[in-house]
Amino acid sequence: MKVAIVHYWFVGMRGGEKVIEALCELYPQADIFTHVFVPEAVSDRIRRHRVTTSFINSLPRASSMYKSYLPLMPLALEHLDLSGYDLVISSESGPAKGIIPPPDALHVCYCHTPMRYIWNMYHDYRNGAGRLTKLLMPPLAHYLRMWDVSTASRVDSFIANSATVADRVRRYYRRDSVVIHPPVDTAVFTPVPASELGDYYLMAGELVAYKRPDLAVQAFNQIGRKLVVIGGGEMLNELKRIAGPNVTVMGSQPFEVLRHHYMHCRALIFPGEEDFGMVPVEAMAAGRPVIAFGKGGATETVVPGLSGLFFQAQEVEQIRSAILQLDDIEIDPAKISSHAARFGKQAFFDGFRSHIDQLLAAKAQATARNRG
Repeated sequence: MKVAIVHYWFVGMRGGEKVIEALCELYPQADIFTHVFVPEAVSDRIRRHRVTTSFINSLPRASSMYKSYLPLMPLALEHLDLSGYDLVISSESGPAKGIIPPPDALHVCYCHTPMRYIWNMYHDYRNGAGRLTKLLMPPLAHYLRMWDVSTASRVDSFIANSATVADRVRRYYRRDSVVIHPPVDTAVFTPVPASELGDYYLMAGELVAYKRPDLAVQAFNQIGRKLVVIGGGEMLNELKRIAGPNVTVMGSQPFEVLRHHYMHCRALIFPGEEDFGMVPVEAMAAGRPVIAFGKGGATETVVPGLSGLFFQAQEVEQIRSAILQLDDIEIDPAKISSHAARFGKQAFFDGFRSHIDQLLAAKAQATARNRG
């Protein structure tokens, strides 16, 4: 079976790229198609596959300014030739599903989320944009929405990475989807004895405005407890500027450093609303509780009283109160780690393989009926 994997862009190793890694394990023969490919920014497993880029990759400064070329991406996708492939898997949160699949191919879209900058977070992005972008966004987003909805008909089956995203797929595309949580490598984390825990809390992940890392820093400034911040992004310098002496902003770090802090922190702080959120699952796999905003994907992974607790508004006082509230909850690292194992890689492999097998079997039966 010839398999094509279509991903929006490869400029780092975030959650979407970890899903592609897992798909590369499932389909080692697959070819990869994308808009922008920065080989040194991705893993060896992804680099071992043949990667074909759209014409976006040849445009000036595409590796850093790829989002500026968003209006051209629908055209670029439709230029990609996927002739001869039997299975096409598109990985969607930027434009990816809009390829033109071969007539006889099965096209499955793994949806991390419909494009948030034209749908559920459109006004947030526009309000935070510069004057020119703010002026251009309404007509461009209008065009992209029409294209995005129309290309949903090119997909045979949607897989959502969470129930939260399944609701968005239903709202924006009027399509049902199967929920298969993304793969988290829970096996690389091990709870440590209480005697080895540090006296700090951890916030990790991409430091961007919609994830509200500033709220966590302000809460810890007020409460005076230690916070370690790991991650890069557009808000890195701002967080360094507002951080008090008890807050250490480390920036991007190697995985081993992040893994150490997962296992030795008192708890993870997760102030943003995520589509799924691999970071809380990684922290829980290390046996550590999570203090999370009670919306989005975290509500599907964090169990209050067992693996953490929620605060219900993105406000400094709510985060501050939740930090103090966690002091009164009995933490069992082994139970937290066992709970996180439900979201491990094997669960993803089993769920994805089973769904594809069912779709292929149904397709084969339909073909046989039509020939008969």
